[in-house]
Amino acid sequence: MESKWPNTIRKRILFTGFTLCVVLATKPTSAIDIHADPEVTVQNGTAGVLRCTFKSSEVVSSHTTVTWYFQSSQPDNQFSKAPYVIYYFSNGQGFPGQEEFKDRVQFIGDINKRDVSIQLSPTQFSDNGTFFCDVKNPPDVKGTQARTELRVVLKESLPQSKTTVIVAGVCGALVLLVLIAVAACIVMRVLHNRHDYEGCTSLESMNSEAPQPRKKVESRVEGSRSTSPSGQRQGPVIYAQLDHSGSKNSFHKMEPVVYADIRKN
Repeated sequence: MESKWPNTIRKRILFTGFTLCVVLATKPTSAIDIHADPEVTVQNGTAGVLRCTFKSSEVVSSHTTVTWYFQSSQPDNQFSKAPYVIYYFSNGQGFPGQEEFKDRVQFIGDINKRDVSIQLSPTQFSDNGTFFCDVKNPPDVKGTQARTELRVVLKESLPQSKTTVIVAGVCGALVLLVLIAVAACIVMRVLHNRHDYEGCTSLESMNSEAPQPRKKVESRVEGSRSTSPSGQRQGPVIYAQLDHSGSKNSFHKMEPVVYADIRKN
């Protein structure tokens, strides 16, 4: 009876282990998401950064590996037939691949932050093509490689960034507004000066006109006589031309002069 217990326990352990192996083997593995810039344009002879990040539900460990591939877009290039490994990262160390990229590829990412970017310096026209970023983070080993199209161009062919275009547009609009304001001030000042000049000219023309002297009016005696309230006769009213100023240009004014009739009734 005692000899059967060990056999029973042994069978249970074997059965439990077999079940765990089946469960682990049939457990579906989660996919890893890898992201990279779709297109990168750099100037020939400068440093080009190829960014690549990944998302994984598993903890990053020493078993995480990173592989960068390159396939040239130029038919006469040696890397145009198929993607070639240019950089491999594993267990915290990087291993350059092809001799063409050995001294120009540098790992600038942080594997713990899920950043596996590299820098290519200096860039050459022969680097035009597609770069592939592949990450394995066991058990997350399934995932689609990220692709980046690299364009190496001359400085004159570099596209302007959106920030540069916006700043240039704002500066141009401000300059245009300033020019419009200055032009408006100049036009208003010219019109104002012209209006003042015309006003002065009209005033001067009016002042320059000399008054026309009146014709001398000969003295005449009114035939009519008026009767005073006291009944005395009033002498004839004689209009005389008097000159008060004595100047040549003075106006001549006609004033009535009354001479009393001193004759006795």
